[in-house]
Amino acid sequence: MVTYISNKFTVVEAEQGGGGGGGEFEHLPEGCIANILSFTTPRDACVLSLVSSSFRSAAQSDVVWERFLPSDLHAIVSQTSKPLSYSSKKELYLHLCHNPLLIDAGQKSFALDKPNAGKCYMLSARSLSIVWGNTPRYWRWTSVPATRFWEVAELVSVCWLEMKGGIKGSMLSSNTLYGAYLVFKQRSGGAYGFENQPVEVSVGIAGEGEARRRTVYLEAATPRRPRHQIVPRIFSRVRSRFLDSFDAAPPPAPAPPRVDDSAVGGEHPKERDDGWMEVELGDFFNGGGGGEEEVEIGVYEVKSGEWKGGILVQGIEIRPKSKN
Repeated sequence: MVTYISNKFTVVEAEQGGGGGGGEFEHLPEGCIANILSFTTPRDACVLSLVSSSFRSAAQSDVVWERFLPSDLHAIVSQTSKPLSYSSKKELYLHLCHNPLLIDAGQKSFALDKPNAGKCYMLSARSLSIVWGNTPRYWRWTSVPATRFWEVAELVSVCWLEMKGGIKGSMLSSNTLYGAYLVFKQRSGGAYGFENQPVEVSVGIAGEGEARRRTVYLEAATPRRPRHQIVPRIFSRVRSRFLDSFDAAPPPAPAPPRVDDSAVGGEHPKERDDGWMEVELGDFFNGGGGGEEEVEIGVYEVKSGEWKGGILVQGIEIRPKSKN
């Protein structure tokens, strides 16, 4: 007996008379099975293809994978200059999962979330509003390997870090929980000014009250070690002789300063499969009411006044959050 339970329906196929697979679903027309599978998800369709040969054949049908592709795919693809070549709708779907398309004159990239077919976008650094972004003293635009876009933003040195981006909710999948992620990495010479420095980030819908704010860090989490007082050896010997001349024991060494563990909170960046780093800026639910609401995303470090630099910003990625 093969039993599979998805969030859509339950399939039970029983063996009959010791023969191979069988069951009532085996007698349904392949087109009918394909239509049923098209109401599931890509992940469900792949799992259900293991039920029987009829399901496996139906799961390859264009009827199934056409339903998983966005209804506005033609409009999206029309924004790229690179033609798409594919032999089936499933091949097209998988291509879009693994090969993001550059759209909007190279200002954004588009891809699909492989398990659930959700739309994913990355806003390039050039499409963001960056304070002093066009002043070479503070920011530099450069090309680096292993990036989706022709150029990335290199932070040279600023004491006021502020980046903003946005995307219309109508561009995203409806009834989907999305996360926004800053995609960046340190330049080869390393970064400075971000160690244990909280960065304020926000994600919200324009016109729906104040955006939700949180604190993150742009440096990977490392164990915090207390700083010990460093006393030169020569000074230590002189001090010891001076105290011995008074026949007095030297005072105990001062205790190391206490570390405030409460300052360690906040999310740290994680390494991506493509070699870049990402940190979640927040999430939002896209109801898909058909309006033109703008999702606004911000990154700020403007309070400390400390100078910081040495990171490369590729952009901000907006993608469906995993259902764990």
